[in-house]
Amino acid sequence: MTNYWEDVRKYYEDFESGMVAPHAEVYQHEMPGGQYSNLQQQAKAVGLGSRWDEVKSMYSRVNDMFGDIVKVTPSSKVVGDMALFMVQNDLTEEDIHNNGMKIDFPDSVIELFEGYLGQPHGGFPKELQKVILKDRKPITVRPGELLKEIDLLGLREELKSEMGTEPTEHDVITYALYPKVFKDYVQIISKFGDISVLDTPTFLHGMRLGEEIEIEIETGKTLIVKLISIGQPQPDGTRIVYFELNGQPREVIIKDESVKSTVQSKLKADSKNEAHIGATMPGTVLKVLVEKGKSVSKGEHLMITEAMKMETTVQAPFTGTIKNVYVESGEAIQTGDLLIEMDK
Repeated sequence: MTNYWEDVRKYYEDFESGMVAPHAEVYQHEMPGGQYSNLQQQAKAVGLGSRWDEVKSMYSRVNDMFGDIVKVTPSSKVVGDMALFMVQNDLTEEDIHNNGMKIDFPDSVIELFEGYLGQPHGGFPKELQKVILKDRKPITVRPGELLKEIDLLGLREELKSEMGTEPTEHDVITYALYPKVFKDYVQIISKFGDISVLDTPTFLHGMRLGEEIEIEIETGKTLIVKLISIGQPQPDGTRIVYFELNGQPREVIIKDESVKSTVQSKLKADSKNEAHIGATMPGTVLKVLVEKGKSVSKGEHLMITEAMKMETTVQAPFTGTIKNVYVESGEAIQTGDLLIEMDK
């Protein structure tokens, strides 16, 4: 088994954290090993790879600010989410305490201080809890007591409609536990088919020119695929890929995501204008909850965004009217992009 894992690990070297020896600095940031590699990838994904040392330092400071909580999954991720959020927005502990009532914190941080991950010994820091929760009330019972019973038969029918096929028991249980992740999985399967039949290097890195691979799509049925050439990018960002399938020449037009066909710049929020609500992290708009002209109250939910599986609910900073909404559900956003403009 040792030889097997030595060979397999090489396939995933692009995802390694670069830690090839014990790190004495763990006594400084107190970050669990699994969280270290995950958070480092998150930092790179949101453009903070060059500020990794700041993120590690901030992780330790956030942990102290939270009351030195027990850091296991998922509490260690919450500390990491807050560290990324603070470094990305150049916030200090003083900023959180003094201006936190105007800040939309990541949902994971709010849920932690609401008590949905449990209650730490001695409770949460009271003043910080008030700042993070604002008008929300924390729970005082075991979180599991608040879970609703799941109708597995109803869930099966819902999933059957979502998938278009009869789901397995494994599908139903997975959907019950991780609905959003499973829906993403279903969309990938619907678009690309069962990509689990690909070997690991091909799945992660694609094929080299002239390379030939065998894909067993079911017992006794194997496809032989050979990559012949890749065409030049077209104005619309597509390329023609030429390949052989079981010896027969084929071609397919694909969208090359690395090719920028048209650069469309978005309006940026004015940080000094309280009517401007801007993106605090690069990511995606999951759902827009309001429309132009709607009257909203202070603290009302306006939009849900996501950055590396870290969801943030954007709330109204004051009571007023939605003057304009500049993004749509599913749209990619960058830090500082103007999302919503309000009128008092």
